[in-house]
Amino acid sequence: MTLVGTRFAGLVAGFAVISLLAGPSAAVAKPAAKPAAAPAAPAQAGAPKAPQVTDVKVFGDWTVHCYTVKSASPCEMLELRVAKKTGQRILGVLLAYVPSRDEHIMQISVPLGVALQNGLVLNSDTYNSGVLHFRRCDMQACYVEMPIDNQTVATLGRATKAQMQIVSVDGRKYNLVFSLDGFTQAHSALVELAKQKAVAPQAPATPADNSGAN
Repeated sequence: MTLVGTRFAGLVAGFAVISLLAGPSAAVAKPAAKPAAAPAAPAQAGAPKAPQVTDVKVFGDWTVHCYTVKSASPCEMLELRVAKKTGQRILGVLLAYVPSRDEHIMQISVPLGVALQNGLVLNSDTYNSGVLHFRRCDMQACYVEMPIDNQTVATLGRATKAQMQIVSVDGRKYNLVFSLDGFTQAHSALVELAKQKAVAPQAPATPADNSGAN
């Protein structure tokens, strides 16, 4: 079961919230508050149980948690940024680790209304991604989803500031600032928990050789 790609359902749709900030070229946001746990809804008979969140750890502006699923990447580290004036989410950055491949997967989520053809640039004082292309959009947001190598993760861990540079459909440029406070510690916890909890994917069954059958 792949979990990456299902976790930003609450992101705001549209650029109106960004326009309420200091200006198009300086869309400064703050970390999202940690939401209180909602009471569990009664399960319908026969309905599959939703994965439960476990092992929640907070490091600065990053949160690490795992899910009760049998997966090659059951854990993630996540930062959500919200608009200061409205409290609505405008940016999500998620990093998962796949121990069986020693590989990371990154998902970046931004509001609808982004110019897809312009892509997105992740820029920090230690790293510049070049243009990253959007993979998909849904009713809530548009997403960049991609593997990211260990060296890039280490480089981001040494940065002190970072932002996502995007362009809206009307041509306005926005710098969505996000925090790296706690990034390195969160990443260490992510790798440790993923190694403890990951289930390696099973190899496909080998077809029986019936060549000698009569």
